Amino acid sequence: MTFTWKTPPWQRNEDSTHMAVLVADAGDGQISFNTQSVRGDDATEGLADLLMGPGGAEGAAVLMPGLLAVVVRRGIDVMWMAQPPIQVSPAGDGGLNIAVAGAEEGEVTAFSVEEAKALLDRIKAEYGAGQ
Repeated sequence: MTFTWKTPPWQRNEDSTHMAVLVADAGDGQISFNTQSVRGDDATEGLADLLMGPGGAEGAAVLMPGLLAVVVRRGIDVMWMAQPPIQVSPAGDGGLNIAVAGAEEGEVTAFSVEEAKALLDRIKAEYGAGQ
């Protein structure tokens, strides 16, 4: 598996271009959000930066207890970071429905925990651990 980027997002010396929101089950029916800025040309690269970049501890985000999903939004918006307009509800198939108020098509991408883990596995296969 090869990636289309020339330089992996976590190795770039550039400003953040996206926001990543870790959506987690906080217990008692509560959902918590942890938002940080990430680098990349698209949502997948933003997720890669979250997983492998500073503080990513090579994917510790996908091992976070209660993690339900990662939502990546193009652009940086301080108000959105402070209180992401994300609604999470159970889906009939046992999964989750994730809705983002006011998001335009292509502006926000939601990744399941399984998708994040699969990307981390691909990155580690290509670049090895600790890259």
